Amino acid sequence: MEAITAGKELDKVFIQKGLKSELFYELQRMLNEYKIPFQFVPAEKINKVAGYRNHQGVAATISGVTYQDIENILPQLFEEGKIPLFLILDRITDIRNFGAISRSAECLGVHAIIIPSRGAAQINADAIKTSAGALHIIPVCRSENLKSTIDFLKESGVQIIACTEKTEKISTEADFTLPSAIILGSEEDGVSEEFLKRSDMSVQIPLLGEISSLNVSVAAGIILYEVQRQRQSK
Repeated sequence: MEAITAGKELDKVFIQKGLKSELFYELQRMLNEYKIPFQFVPAEKINKVAGYRNHQGVAATISGVTYQDIENILPQLFEEGKIPLFLILDRITDIRNFGAISRSAECLGVHAIIIPSRGAAQINADAIKTSAGALHIIPVCRSENLKSTIDFLKESGVQIIACTEKTEKISTEADFTLPSAIILGSEEDGVSEEFLKRSDMSVQIPLLGEISSLNVSVAAGIILYEVQRQRQSK
């Protein structure tokens, strides 16, 4: 609770199942107020996270970055006359993939990365190292509800483009000179069906070999290069 009051960026809070006290209810109220993800877990999980030291049934991981608000970033970009470019990462949990994507994003002009509050890679020292420090530069926005965030972007004039092999259209068919948010999905099953339905367009990266998909961090670099190819030649 002191860490929250002091403004520390908490990645996630683990709460031991069965806790009941006034202090616990006050903690839960603060977590909801500050929109900090939390999870009820068995005592064994708390013991492991806390390194088997004495604890009060609660443990937290501190984020390596300060999260920002996409509702603040987008209007500022329009005011500065920039064409917004965002990456939305749907359930990408591998830390090294996340770091590599962040590095490509920073190098190729992405204005912010948007991740869900739950089901995303932890931004720790390994992620920051893999990003070559890009995570200290590029804004990361954590969303309680990605569907609502996507709807907000669409209502604000940003087109949503899903990168998926479940389409016939290829990446060069999209007009990336427009304000854009690109969705990249998990290694297991790609972009969620609910986000595909909300997208304005789905595109794939054309492949010539027998393997039908790319590593998501490689795909990110390729699709972002296409964005900049179009924008530089405009």
